[in-house]
Amino acid sequence: MTSETSSSSLRPPLQASEVAIDDELPPLEIAIDRTFVIAAAIATRDYQDVHHDHEAAVKRGAPDIFLNILTTTGLVNRFVTDWAGPHARINKTAIRLGMPAHPGDTLTFTGTVTESADGVVTVSIDGTTARGSHASGSVTLSLSAVADSGDQR
Repeated sequence: MTSETSSSSLRPPLQASEVAIDDELPPLEIAIDRTFVIAAAIATRDYQDVHHDHEAAVKRGAPDIFLNILTTTGLVNRFVTDWAGPHARINKTAIRLGMPAHPGDTLTFTGTVTESADGVVTVSIDGTTARGSHASGSVTLSLSAVADSGDQR
């Protein structure tokens, strides 16, 4: 499917006291392949032909099939929650799509903390491929206010 590299793995919950404005998130690289594009489109019930039919995508002006917006949104949220840990709650995701991400592309997510107050953090994100910006925007999330007690609810 996809090959991924990230300097973050499943980590303990990030506490608000550990976050400062201008903190950079560890980058996440995802190698996009045809199977991932098609499987993600099917998983999100997006049967638009440009996400699974090469000829249809070319006919509509794209060089190949490309990721759908639901998949991109999920990857953005996953990027931020990989950093924040399993107890973070996403409050808002606001992204703008740019260049499509096609099979053969490497999609790299980067992010920077832009706001942090009372356990609520906003992260500015960019997802890029060799063609340019695929997605940009922000994610606002609430961090765990409770010290890690071992409770895995």
